[in-house]
Amino acid sequence: MTGRGLRLVSGLAGLVLLAAMSIVIARVAGSSAGAATAGELSLVPGPRLVARSTADDSAGRLVSVTADDPGGARVVSPVSCTRVYASGGTGLCLRLDPGLTTYQLAVLDPRLRTVREIPLVGVPNRARVSPSGRLVTWTVFVTGDSYNGGRFSTRVGILDTRTQELIPTLEDWPVTVDGRPYRARDLNFWGVTFTSDDRRFYATMSTAGHRYLVLGDLDSHRLRALMDNVECPSLSPDGTRIAFKSALGGDPARGWRLSVLDLATGRITPLAESRSVDDQAAWIDERTVAYAVSRGREHADVWRVPADGTGSPGILIPDATSPAALGGVIGPEAQ
Repeated sequence: MTGRGLRLVSGLAGLVLLAAMSIVIARVAGSSAGAATAGELSLVPGPRLVARSTADDSAGRLVSVTADDPGGARVVSPVSCTRVYASGGTGLCLRLDPGLTTYQLAVLDPRLRTVREIPLVGVPNRARVSPSGRLVTWTVFVTGDSYNGGRFSTRVGILDTRTQELIPTLEDWPVTVDGRPYRARDLNFWGVTFTSDDRRFYATMSTAGHRYLVLGDLDSHRLRALMDNVECPSLSPDGTRIAFKSALGGDPARGWRLSVLDLATGRITPLAESRSVDDQAAWIDERTVAYAVSRGREHADVWRVPADGTGSPGILIPDATSPAALGGVIGPEAQ
């Protein structure tokens, strides 16, 4: 540790030593973000990662890094987002409406040009794009639902960028739970992830204290509950597994644990990340999932962990959130 780090630890004498050391390590890791480089950020599929920067000199702006050196030099875009995702050459940017205090979504082409804007009623929380780039989805927090005592609820929207069909909510879709029709006033949905056929998707449905994994069909506009205590699903590139977070003991107040569900067998594998992670994980390749962990109010890092429960977590992109792989695989430096 540097002399600066030792002085910092000694200055935290009022804290438990182990906690102090953890804070120092996190700060050092976060300050190691690669220097910004000149160049045009592109969403064209390739061996790169795109994310949202939390570095002081580029906070909120989109950045890209190479897949074989994600902690190295980064290309910084002038485009700013609150949440971002990209796939198949399409980007989804959830951002403040310029000049207003409300939010909007912007669909971006491979050169980050806006091709459609839609106003959002609520605060952006999740964003996803289907593997083909055709479908985009978002989740926002909203307030004022009478059934929820005026507290925060969630809304999901889906847009077909080819036909421009807009699905503003899933709350009016028929739902089955345990094979029977289910109706309730307190339905909430969030965290959509698409299958490769641009027809089906997985999401979280909350009702009566349960958080179900549901399977949705865009042709029939129907939803089917599959499993309880599954939040923020993320489908693997081969479509066989879902990374998700689950509330510890079924109680979100205790935090969340990252796990992977095998869709064929139903087997659940807890991942080596033991910290509480409040994020929708993203698959970087078939073997690795990535997620953001906050450092205070303004900063965060993107971490990665093997998807089979082995290994240990490590920082993938310092000073960043909202990771998305544009193609290719991460190299040994990131493992």
